[in-house]
Amino acid sequence: MTLIVRVDPSNLDSSIIKQIAKILRSGGIVAFPTETVYGLGAVVFNENAVRKIFVAKNRPLDNPLIIHISDLEMLDLVAVDVPEKAFKLIEKFWPGPLTLILPRNPRVPGIVSGGLHTIAVRMPAHPVALALIRETGEPIAAPSANLAGKPSPTTAEHVIQDLYNRVDVVVDGGETLYGVESTIINILSDPPTLLRPGAYPIEEVERVLGEKIIIPDYARGLEEALTALAPGMRYRHYAPETPLILIDPVSRDLRLLVEKTLSTIREHYNTYSKICVVACRETASLYKHIKKVHVIEIGSRGNIFEIAKKLYKVLRTLDMLKCDIGIIEGFEDRGLGLAVMNRLRKASCKRILA
Repeated sequence: MTLIVRVDPSNLDSSIIKQIAKILRSGGIVAFPTETVYGLGAVVFNENAVRKIFVAKNRPLDNPLIIHISDLEMLDLVAVDVPEKAFKLIEKFWPGPLTLILPRNPRVPGIVSGGLHTIAVRMPAHPVALALIRETGEPIAAPSANLAGKPSPTTAEHVIQDLYNRVDVVVDGGETLYGVESTIINILSDPPTLLRPGAYPIEEVERVLGEKIIIPDYARGLEEALTALAPGMRYRHYAPETPLILIDPVSRDLRLLVEKTLSTIREHYNTYSKICVVACRETASLYKHIKKVHVIEIGSRGNIFEIAKKLYKVLRTLDMLKCDIGIIEGFEDRGLGLAVMNRLRKASCKRILA
């Protein structure tokens, strides 16, 4: 049976942290909060424990895990030949939601890296995550704490929905801050390449590096990468069970976005008895008068941080409401919006350009 432990991130009980760290050191797997989403962790150097993560999530073995560390001494345990560019980003953005691709220390089991000679590593900016890693005394490998392919968890309740009796412990530290995963940069390529957009907008990273970062189509969610150097590059991700249609605003014309949403509702109106429309605050009222349509408001277009924070909760709500089909308005894919649109393009089964 899964143990559920509630903690106050602003006032951590050291005895609870010690208890959970002991479970990790003994080969257990633990779901815990980070500033992005909840992670499912195991000690990096315990290959059997790491394998439990893949089993619990039904995760493909060629999908690498992110290694979480609490200090730079731990970086030496998992990476070698770290380039100077990486240290520029580490100094500015760690602890925080930035993951770097670095050469793998041979000590790190191949199962952590999907059999590659590189690793994905970051230092989280969450008191619970940092305390657990420090107390465990070893780096923690942790993907998101959800079943593979489903929306990532931003609360302990989401973790319990997916993984109860599949993991040893769920640490409930409240809702996460950002609501989307970390930004992943391959710092080993020249120029650096965005592998997955996330909580840190790529523009901020470019300013620190003083150079442009390549943004491939797979980072925009428009195609699947041939090889997964990091999570989120291959396979369908973030998807609710409810079929989801994305209205993708490539024209950036809000009026056209609304027209396409309305025409999509009309197209499916006679087929389905419950259509759920996810809309921004500015347009939600335009759909509320339509019979059979349930409107979920995701936030204001002027506050993409709010939209990102609510995104996975809203996708899970589609299933909770037992919608026959979901239709969601898209957003401009720059800044944090790039991360939002990456998730929506991967989660949707159909994309309509507006």
